[in-house]
Amino acid sequence: MAVFQKKRVKKNKKPYNKKLSCSLCKNGISNVSYLDIYRLKRFTSRKGKIISRFKSGNCAKHQKQISVAIKRARVLSLMPYLIKD
Repeated sequence: MAVFQKKRVKKNKKPYNKKLSCSLCKNGISNVSYLDIYRLKRFTSRKGKIISRFKSGNCAKHQKQISVAIKRARVLSLMPYLIKD
């Protein structure tokens, strides 16, 4: 007896064709400080995770500075590690 299985069809997701540009490069910001909490909150999700470079559109240089600054702000308890709903 042959058992026929349905093939799983993946839904087509819209690809990201639009290349985002670095907002920090546009504004002429060379260094990101861990004391600038309001700017760093833009690059964290609602749960407190660091947003990836692909989604935020940052260049590699600024993404590294942002991630280091967020980690330093967390150690000094300026920013939370987790945000519970």
